[in-house]
Amino acid sequence: MILCLETSTRLCSVALCDKDGVIALRESEDSKSHASQLTLLADEVLRSAGINVSNLQAVAVSRGPGSYTGLRIGVSVAKGIAYGASIPLIAADTMLSMFYGIGGYLSSKPDTELSAYYIPMLDARRMEVYYAIFDTSGRIVKETAAEVITEESFSEFPADARIVFFGDGSDKCREVIRHPGAFFCSDFRISAAHMYLPVKVAFEEKKFENIAYFEPFYLKDFIATKPVKNITGSKFAL
Repeated sequence: MILCLETSTRLCSVALCDKDGVIALRESEDSKSHASQLTLLADEVLRSAGINVSNLQAVAVSRGPGSYTGLRIGVSVAKGIAYGASIPLIAADTMLSMFYGIGGYLSSKPDTELSAYYIPMLDARRMEVYYAIFDTSGRIVKETAAEVITEESFSEFPADARIVFFGDGSDKCREVIRHPGAFFCSDFRISAAHMYLPVKVAFEEKKFENIAYFEPFYLKDFIATKPVKNITGSKFAL
């Protein structure tokens, strides 16, 4: 079993996965909850499955991009669990996890057409977003970048191309993006449950991170805010 931690946005999310999928999920939408709730949610997930940290095969964390503070908290907790339980640490690319998440979202809507391109977006202040571009197969068309979105953005795509925009950065771009094939998934939200497939592949291929030296993929320079205290929260029983 693998414990997945997602803290790249205001949603604090924890999922427990086995070889077949997600077996438990706990989430908090309190934007200030990461420091106080992450370990509590993880503990609830483990208790719901009747296991403790020593039963885990690995711990996975969303590597970013996203909120600097959120990523820092998630990685700190994941490192603590991995080190304390002597299990591997897996880093899941946030954009890739979102791509797999949108697949499940759209499959639940039978009237939604299959699209040529999928663009996950995370808010990066003002009109700037973090985003990547995937085709239908999951191939990366454009690597993750931080850019200011304008009316000219995505004009390189043919007018008849179907493009799905989703994530908390897409809402503010709805009135700016002029591409005729744009479709916005306003109710999509990121979740640790979306990490399942990329984490499963990473585990099978033994793509593990160095617990001592791994750092989140911040992409942008940190803008200082008030420090967060007690980011590791409560202790787990090993």
